[in-house]
Amino acid sequence: MIAHHVLFWLKADTTSDQKAAFRKSLETLQNIEVVKFFHVGVPAPIERAVVDTSYTYSLFLAFDDLDAHNIYQGHALHQAFLEEFRAFFERVVIYDAE
Repeated sequence: MIAHHVLFWLKADTTSDQKAAFRKSLETLQNIEVVKFFHVGVPAPIERAVVDTSYTYSLFLAFDDLDAHNIYQGHALHQAFLEEFRAFFERVVIYDAE
């Protein structure tokens, strides 16, 4: 299994409508056939020194294997999301684990 966790920090001037469109587009990624687990979220209200709540959105996906992950990376829905919303990214951090 490959776990793919992406944290997005959107630019400070991103409007509420743009954030809603961003999230809606993220949610389309669950329709990619190789995605076995899907979750979109925002920081939980947990106040501990070791918890980072500075990001805007979290995307957590799981794939059966590296081949499935690679299919996801090149999939038209993923590419369309990146093309449309890359300009909103202030910062992106990705954690992949097997």
